Amino acid sequence: MHSNHLLVTSALSAVLAMGLGASAHAETGAKEKCFGMAKAGANDCANLSGTHSCAGLAKVDHGADEWNYVAKGSCHALGGRTLDEVKAGAKGGGK
Repeated sequence: MHSNHLLVTSALSAVLAMGLGASAHAETGAKEKCFGMAKAGANDCANLSGTHSCAGLAKVDHGADEWNYVAKGSCHALGGRTLDEVKAGAKGGGK
């Protein structure tokens, strides 16, 4: 009986954690897209070049048109570039 309770508790915890993670991505007001710092398979959504339209499909680490949401104002510290810089072709942020 104890193992069933542990299993149910673990499953419920996992479901709640997934829900919290999804809501964190939905709150983009305090976040910004940071380009050039996503790891392969760990981008947040479609890339700028349009070669894919989904999260987790980046083929290489630090692809210039791949991005992740980061805390607003922290992109340069992470070695990335903002959307405005990418669109302008700027070299800011080191990538």
